[in-house]
Amino acid sequence: MATGYERSFMKSGSGKEVLRVAWPLIISTASFSVMQFCDRAFLAHYSGDALRAVVPSGILAFTLICGFRALVAYSNTFVAQYYGAGEHKLCSLATMQGVILSFLLWPVILTLIPLGRGLLMLANHSPPVLADELNYFTLIMLGSITNILGIAAASFFIGRGKTIFLMTVLIFANSLNVALDYALIFGKWGFPSLGIRGAAIGTVVSGSTIPLLLLTLFFSKACDRKFATRAAVKFKFGMMKRMIRFALPSGISFAIHIGSFAFFVVMVGRLGPVALAASNIALSVNLFAFMPMIGLGLAAQTLTGQYLGAKDPDSAARAVFSSLKIGVVYIILIGITFVLMPHQYIALFTGSGDSVIHSDQVFECVRILMLFLVVRGLADIVDIILSSALKGAGDTKFVMIFSVATAWLMLGVGEYLIIEVFKSNIYVAWGWSILYLIVTATGYALRFHAGNWRNIDLMGIELPEPLSADIEAISAIE
Repeated sequence: MATGYERSFMKSGSGKEVLRVAWPLIISTASFSVMQFCDRAFLAHYSGDALRAVVPSGILAFTLICGFRALVAYSNTFVAQYYGAGEHKLCSLATMQGVILSFLLWPVILTLIPLGRGLLMLANHSPPVLADELNYFTLIMLGSITNILGIAAASFFIGRGKTIFLMTVLIFANSLNVALDYALIFGKWGFPSLGIRGAAIGTVVSGSTIPLLLLTLFFSKACDRKFATRAAVKFKFGMMKRMIRFALPSGISFAIHIGSFAFFVVMVGRLGPVALAASNIALSVNLFAFMPMIGLGLAAQTLTGQYLGAKDPDSAARAVFSSLKIGVVYIILIGITFVLMPHQYIALFTGSGDSVIHSDQVFECVRILMLFLVVRGLADIVDIILSSALKGAGDTKFVMIFSVATAWLMLGVGEYLIIEVFKSNIYVAWGWSILYLIVTATGYALRFHAGNWRNIDLMGIELPEPLSADIEAISAIE
């Protein structure tokens, strides 16, 4: 039986309903976008080499971590299911499986550092850029525990719908990151000037405040009384096994998608310093469009799961279409600023004395790429919303297979041929990446329209075993 909390969300799937779920998540991801933008703007004012290094190395680090993030994030699904069933104490047990999994995965992530460093070396970037790339990548990977642990801790709050508190924590952490970046990059307020290393350190230190604050509340007396959080610190094999089993397709598809994008960024860097600088500036500007869409995608995924759990696929479809309408309006509005205000955006990255960044070639290239961003954003929003909805419905195997096929057979092979074989320019490379997004968005649209997702018994798939074993485990704790 649905709880009162669930019932409050089970309406018509209107735009108002979507916004009510989405706005804390949108603001959270937007604050991250602002933080990343400031990070790159600071580095642009510090040195051109640092700006050229931060995007490929940052994307590569995220690529190698994102699959593990998806595994840990699946604890959110269990928290939501148990909370909806009224089994509050099982919420804490599910959260702790994510926390434990974070610590188990961290050593595995660390073993990927040599692989990532090797890939950066293969990109054949200039020695100063490569040195900055290696420094930034290594430090981010070493501090990755704060990233995945924060995801695990957040599942306790997202699964129960407490996204406003989470938003507050994330805004604080991202604001701290901006301050630390400024201090550590330029050597302000008594801190040493560390350049790109300072940016990485600021990211790791500020990121550690997220799990610290969330877990402090998780283990507080108030939460412990209601959810038995302190007694739930134990490894539960059955629950952990289910989490890993059903998270893998989603994690693999996400990692492959991000990995193909990282490959694109690295390959563009082989077109020369002008192409690399212009692409990095354009992609940094694109954070304003991309990151809020992630929050909207999370809302679409949440509402899809809520309505399908209520056996109301029509409302789920309306929620997805409402999300698409909101996303398209947002992209059009932000796209207008890209078209009308390119000078203002580009000026944020021209503070250093780097001759390449200040060149007319880079300026003109970025101005044209910002026109590309409008089309890219429209394809992106369809891709993000529909793939999120399919995942929320449990259609993760299709998303995995389709994303693997398009990411590497189309984007990977295509960009390699365009850049290495046909020696084309940056506009052809970017145009092909946008065509790839259009193809994936079309594929997800056809899959969603076919309606297979309506017939997936999500609860039956994800929880094939009765809850009695878990309930008995909690009873033993009590």
